[in-house]
Amino acid sequence: MKAYLGIDIGTFESKGVLVDGAGRILASAAQPHKMLVPQPGWAEHRPQEDWWADFTTISRTLLAESGVSPAEVKAVGTSAIGPCMLPVDGDGEPLMNAVLYGVDTRAADEIEELTGAIGEEAILDRCGNALTSQSVGPKILWLRRKHPEIFARTRKIHTSTSWLVHRLTGACVIDHYSAAGTSPIYTADTLGYDAALARDIVDLDLLPEPAWTTDVAGTVTARAAGETGLAAGTPVIVGTIDAASEAISVGVLDAGDMMLMYGSTIFIITITASRVRDRRLWYAPWLFPGQHASMSGLATSGTLTHWFRDTLARDLDPATAMIALAAEAEGSPPGANGLVLLPYFSGERTPIHDPHARGVLFGLNLTHTRGDIYRALLEGIANGTNHIFETYVEAGADPAAVYAVGGGTRNKPWAQATSDISGRIQILREKTMGASYGDAFLAALAIGDVRREDIRTWNPVASEIVADPATAGVYDRQYAVFKDVYSRTHDLMRRLEG
Repeated sequence: MKAYLGIDIGTFESKGVLVDGAGRILASAAQPHKMLVPQPGWAEHRPQEDWWADFTTISRTLLAESGVSPAEVKAVGTSAIGPCMLPVDGDGEPLMNAVLYGVDTRAADEIEELTGAIGEEAILDRCGNALTSQSVGPKILWLRRKHPEIFARTRKIHTSTSWLVHRLTGACVIDHYSAAGTSPIYTADTLGYDAALARDIVDLDLLPEPAWTTDVAGTVTARAAGETGLAAGTPVIVGTIDAASEAISVGVLDAGDMMLMYGSTIFIITITASRVRDRRLWYAPWLFPGQHASMSGLATSGTLTHWFRDTLARDLDPATAMIALAAEAEGSPPGANGLVLLPYFSGERTPIHDPHARGVLFGLNLTHTRGDIYRALLEGIANGTNHIFETYVEAGADPAAVYAVGGGTRNKPWAQATSDISGRIQILREKTMGASYGDAFLAALAIGDVRREDIRTWNPVASEIVADPATAGVYDRQYAVFKDVYSRTHDLMRRLEG
């Protein structure tokens, strides 16, 4: 028996899977946790409780439920949300809660300052990314200025995956795809950190060493073996951000392939033949040398559905509330009876990159129901997704195939509205385990037990979501209003902040 372990730490839930050499799932497990919002615009996790405790619990659960012995696990792959910012002391112990990816907008002042000091064009040219709430560099500068006492004790600054790999192996490494999120510190032209751009932010010795995702970072230490149930000496790969593993899990391998991930946020990855230079999109080297990735994402997506359930659907059974709300949304016609929602509840990432953006529900009257409002919420996310599709076309990176993945694909009105509004076919593969399944595959790939193209055999195509042409008229009108509402209110959104 050869088995491969994959564990992914998400925004609200961690998932793990054990698979065999043919990609068959031997066991799967999940562990929920919370995203902390200590104040508006902030988003945090507790690394010990939300990352490492989830990893160890899932690892032990998978071994127990599958009957696989620790010695039969030939390699471990892990992924997590990112880019994040976590300062640790000399023993690798966290010094504060982890600051999350683009949903955390606390470093808006630092983004503006660094952009002015370095120059927007210089940052875009060197790093491949304009500075946004997705960038780690400004958040490190925020830490240095706002909490100098923590910064003085900091010996390494990790992202989520690099910290998990450190806990497993003692190594301090980060994959190139994740490292690109440290703009303006990591530069695309050198595939490494740039001391000149980072001199006022951080000493480069505090950052993990860049490597490729399928490099073996090290092996499970005796201490980690005792906590996870894995065998000491088991190879652990460098790993990557969850969205990249999720893209691998659905066979996104070649230029023109796009992954559309329905999760806590919408996240999109398109593989391109060459580097895409557009300030509205993010760039990173892909997981393998010589390939490029162009990324984008909304700030709040699945997070909004959780908010709606917890705030406006408390009368529903929490165990079945999402199913009931989807049914209510299906009872509302396309266009939600004239409602338009801007889903900018935590600012917005692609393509407007506006940390000051706020949610708007436009067009209410006394006949509207909860189902109308929930449908407008789902359509608002779908409109935001279409705005991203348009951006790719304008940037010269129109995708040839869109592979959809994530829990939101099971929300029929959400997924269907995405195809209806964009006119795009969404391809669904058989297995929807997501990033953890991709982690397991990457672990097998790292030790030479599979080829890259074998993922398409592991996870064949199951179905497609096709646009309904009958909805085109109403959605064309709605989408035009969607964009116009933002353009007419974005100055007012700033005024609300005082």
